[in-house]
Amino acid sequence: MTYLAPRQGLFAIILLVSFCLQTLLLVISTDQQLSNSRALKGEQMVAQLIDEARLSLENKDRVSLSVIANRYTSEQDVTRILIKDNKDEILVPVGNAPMQQGDTIRQIATKGEAVIGSVALTLKDVSKGEIIAMQWPFVIGTMLLHLLLWVIYGYLARPTKEQINALSREIQNLHREQYMQMDPRNYDRNFERRSADRENMGTERSDETVTDSETTTVKKRDIHNEVNQYLRKQQRQGTAGETVDMAASKMGETTEASDDAQSDTGSTSHTSTKFGGASRLSATRAFDSVRVQLVFHDEFNMLERLAPSQRLPYLALCTQLLNQAITELLKQPLLLGVSLINEPRFEDKGASVLLKADNSHAKVALAGVMLGKLYLMLNKIIHDKHIELSRFALPAKAGVSDDAQSEAMTQLLHSVGRKEQMLILLPNAGIKQINHHVQVHSIMRPTTVYERECAIFDSGNDAMIQRLADVRNAVLMIENDSESST
Repeated sequence: MTYLAPRQGLFAIILLVSFCLQTLLLVISTDQQLSNSRALKGEQMVAQLIDEARLSLENKDRVSLSVIANRYTSEQDVTRILIKDNKDEILVPVGNAPMQQGDTIRQIATKGEAVIGSVALTLKDVSKGEIIAMQWPFVIGTMLLHLLLWVIYGYLARPTKEQINALSREIQNLHREQYMQMDPRNYDRNFERRSADRENMGTERSDETVTDSETTTVKKRDIHNEVNQYLRKQQRQGTAGETVDMAASKMGETTEASDDAQSDTGSTSHTSTKFGGASRLSATRAFDSVRVQLVFHDEFNMLERLAPSQRLPYLALCTQLLNQAITELLKQPLLLGVSLINEPRFEDKGASVLLKADNSHAKVALAGVMLGKLYLMLNKIIHDKHIELSRFALPAKAGVSDDAQSEAMTQLLHSVGRKEQMLILLPNAGIKQINHHVQVHSIMRPTTVYERECAIFDSGNDAMIQRLADVRNAVLMIENDSESST
C-alpha cells in the first residue's frame, strides 16, 4: 500500500505562496525598470521636440506644431502631447490621454532668457498584465518548477516500510498499555504472577498483601454476582399486581412521551394553542372560504431598502396584475359560485385574497389553488421582463389555506416556502376538490404538525394548465392594452 507524504497539502500551499511572491517581485522589478527607461526616453523626446518646434512655437504656428507633435505621438509609449505658449494657452493638444493615463513630463521652452512656451508629454503606463505577458516564459517556468518540487516532495517524503513498522509497533504498545489499565482481569493475572514470584523469594509481607488484595477482589466480585442474581430473580418473579403497576407506568410513560414529543416540536404546541387548539387541525373541519397569500421571496430585504419612488409603482403594478387575474379567473365556468370577499392590495409583506363559496357546489379550494398558480405564472413573466430591462423585481411564492389556518400558512411561507412555490393547507373536503386537477407532494422531514399537514403544489393536469395559460394570456393582453393607452 502506498502512503502519501506527511502534510503534502501544507507543502503545496507553501509552494503556491512562494510562486505568487516570486511573480509579484518579478512584476514590481520589471515595472520599475520600464518606468526608469521610459522616463529617460521621455525627457530626451521632450528636449528634441523643443529644439524642432522652437521657431514654430515662437511664431505660434499651430499647423507646424501639429505636424511636429504628430510625429512623436506615433511612438507606442506616447499618449498625449500638449504645447502651450508663454501665456499658458494651449496651442496644440495631440493624443488620447483621457483614454490612457500615464506619467507626464513637462519642460519649458526658452529662446535665450525669454520663455516662449512649454511642452508636456504623457507616457503610457505599462499594465501588470502586459508585464506578465512579456515575462510569460519565466512565469510558466517558475510554475513548472514549483509543481516539480511538489511531486518530488510527495515521492521522497513518503514513509518507508521500516518507519511504518516502527509506528505500528508503537501504536500496538500504546494500545496494550491502555488495555492493561482498563482490563481488571488482566491486571489481576499480572498481580498474581508478581505475587507468586515474591512468594518464591520467601517474603511474608508480600504474601499478606497478595492475600488481602485477592480477598478484596473476590468480595467485590461476590457483591456484583449477588446484585445480578437478585435483579434476575425480580424479573422472573413478577406478580399480577406488579404487572398492573407496570402497565400503568407504561401508560404514564406513553403520556409523558407524547408530552415530550409535543415539547420537542416546540413551535407545534405553541402554534396549535395560538391558532385555536387541535380542533382547527382536524382533517374533517368544515370550511366555506379560502385565503390565498402571495408573498415576495425577498431574501435580502431589498424591498425595504428601495426608494418609495420605485417601490410604490412596483407594488401598484403587482396589485393591478392580481386584480385582473382574479377578474379573469372567476369568469371560468368551472369556478361558478366562487366570489371575492376583500379588495386585495400588495404591500411590503405581500397580498392576501379571500375567496368564498356562495353555495355547496362551488369549488372554492380549486379556485384558490388556480389563483395562486396563475399569479406565480404572471409574476415570473413580469420578473423575467424586468430583470431583462435591468429593473427591480422580486420572485413570489404563494400559500393556499382555509381562513382558519391563514396565520399558520403565513408562518409556513416564511419558514419552508421557496421561490416560485405554492403551499397548500386544506382539510379533506378541500383536498377532494383539487385532487382530480392537481398533484401535490408532502414536505420532506417535517418538524411541526402544520408542516406535516401541509402539501406542496407539484403539477396540474393538461386541462387545468391550458385553462390557466388562456387566462394568463388574457391578463397580459389587458395589461399591454392599458400600457399602450397610457
